[in-house]
Amino acid sequence: MKLNEKYENLQKTLKALQRLAVAFSGGVDSTFLAAAAVQTLGRRNVLACIGVSPSLSQHQLHQARQIAELLQIRLLEIPLTELNDPNYIANKADRCFHCKSHQMLTIRRRAEQEGFPRLACGSNWDDQNDFRPGSRAIAALNILTPLRDAQLTKEEIRLLSRQMNLPTADLPASPCLASRIAYGIEITEQNLRQVEQAEDFLRSLGLSEFRVRHHGILARIEVRPAQMNLLTEDHSRNQIVETFKSLGFRYITLDLQGFRSGSLNEMLNPSERL
Repeated sequence: MKLNEKYENLQKTLKALQRLAVAFSGGVDSTFLAAAAVQTLGRRNVLACIGVSPSLSQHQLHQARQIAELLQIRLLEIPLTELNDPNYIANKADRCFHCKSHQMLTIRRRAEQEGFPRLACGSNWDDQNDFRPGSRAIAALNILTPLRDAQLTKEEIRLLSRQMNLPTADLPASPCLASRIAYGIEITEQNLRQVEQAEDFLRSLGLSEFRVRHHGILARIEVRPAQMNLLTEDHSRNQIVETFKSLGFRYITLDLQGFRSGSLNEMLNPSERL
């Protein structure tokens, strides 16, 4: 199917909904979905909803606010309380299922109160080929997935975003802070803040795509190989060590494999991926 046909199918789906709330993060997919909905339904019929909790970095929240303002759509900030869920805190392989269940249910209820009976998320065609427990929650709650239904891949969404002049077209993926914490280590507000502050510091050094993986007293840094030299220069290396230790990490390592999305899933055995 040609790209323009996929976009036309997306618009047909959106048009039939009349009014739509979008689970919004300010990332590539949800921004494109919101923009397409605005283009199809008009701004008054689109509501962007973002769940706010310690697992959402202030950097990402600020970014979402800026993009919603650019799109001229209302952004509803909805407090989440997933840290009250022992299944989420336990941080097993199904953590994302429990997080997404709480997030989507809370957002949908609030959107309904605002007069938006249908909630959609930015899940795309590629997501079905990855280990994503959150997708099970989305399906169980009947959250709409217009991008996936239109068979739009991540690369196609980026291409269409460029055509629409969206600032997110080439934005690196930025999942929640909890995704940085190794399975089996409890999710706490303290270790979420450790990750956030550590990544804020690396961002200040000019890094663009990276992760700080939290392994208890050890922090494992992933960056693109081309940017590894930024961390190994004496001045930067000493700053990183000093800053990370001040945050509570005892050991700081650079992963020589480099950045790769979902690297913590490498520690799961096949039965845990079901």
